[in-house]
Amino acid sequence: MLSRIAAAVVPSLGHLTTTSDDETAPAPGSLIVANHTSLVDPGIVLAALLRHGIEPVVLATAGLWRIPVLGPLLVKGGHVPVHRGSVRAAESLQLAATALRAGRHVLIYAEGGLPLRKDSAEAAPERFRSGLARLALAADAPVVPLGQAGARRVVSGGAVKQIAGLLTAPARRPRLHVHFGSPVRLPEDMHAATAEAHRAVTAAWRTAAAHLGEGTALAA
Repeated sequence: MLSRIAAAVVPSLGHLTTTSDDETAPAPGSLIVANHTSLVDPGIVLAALLRHGIEPVVLATAGLWRIPVLGPLLVKGGHVPVHRGSVRAAESLQLAATALRAGRHVLIYAEGGLPLRKDSAEAAPERFRSGLARLALAADAPVVPLGQAGARRVVSGGAVKQIAGLLTAPARRPRLHVHFGSPVRLPEDMHAATAEAHRAVTAAWRTAAAHLGEGTALAA
């Protein structure tokens, strides 16, 4: 249901396009790793995935489960709360690994936060946490790097600017682009696996940004 809501709302915020390195959609049981630049990019990513027939299990910060309306939707969809810095953090990875082994697609954001910059330009993926590598290796799952660009044109900056961006987006209709990279198998070494995933997602992000002519990304 969350994916379908995103697919219905995103077209009103901007013009979404997608590209892929492969002709086929990510295989069942794939771990999809996306870059995180804006509060709205999860919705954009979900809308793009649904175009490929994918309604993933999403790993997201546990605080979202306390938000009215959104929380019950996350529960109903079987998504996985991430309790960072607590003894329950490992439980989140176990639940996600179970979903992968059952053939579900799982979507994870490996950066653990948003860029600090306040303007609407693109921001390169920041350092990845090790959770994605541990999950991919534990479930023996292929990693599909996903790069999204344009979400910061909808929402970025401080609270006032974010609200203004969201309210004016239907009139501005910024261009949004999501690119699916080819799946990769991560090496067994944890540090090497994390670095490989970051490299692949960064490449997918640059491809997405190139479709929008984002100078900041192209010069990165």
